[in-house]
Amino acid sequence: MNSEQQVLIGLVTISDRASQGVYADQGIPALNDWLGNALTTPWRAVTRMIPDEQAQIEATLRQLADEEGCCLVLTTGGTGPAPRDVTPEATLAVADKVLPGFGEQMRAVSLKYVPTAILSRQVGVIRKQCLIINLPGQPKAIKETLDGMFAAVPYCIDLIGGPYLETREEAIKAFRPKSAIRAKE
Repeated sequence: MNSEQQVLIGLVTISDRASQGVYADQGIPALNDWLGNALTTPWRAVTRMIPDEQAQIEATLRQLADEEGCCLVLTTGGTGPAPRDVTPEATLAVADKVLPGFGEQMRAVSLKYVPTAILSRQVGVIRKQCLIINLPGQPKAIKETLDGMFAAVPYCIDLIGGPYLETREEAIKAFRPKSAIRAKE
């Protein structure tokens, strides 16, 4: 990747009310802020704000992975037990592989803060060369969750043939085995 290229990262808020303008979306801004602080690799957000409709979520995830070429898609919202919460079902429907460790780690992190984290159904999956992760919808919970699991994301993207993401170590130190670490250019 030369310095002119940017890694594409999909950021998706899944919310009936935010997509209808009932209230301002806080998910995408929180993701933008966190990634802007954490990544040193040049990147650009490809954003979507959509309702809790499974077919639309599936189509959006396919488009971001297959057509836009995102190496990472982060969703916010729609992961609870309510009838309209179908983000995990949509994510699993487009998956080539499921990575249960992401959901397990996100719930473990959130349980340190709120007992209702056990109600979360977040998942992490691979679709082609894209890692898709469901995150909570609240900015505070987004930060806590990313702080607790993002260290594994860059190496996962390496393993599926994506770009080499580098992080600002004071924000989050990406973990890679010594054999997978590239010299700084």
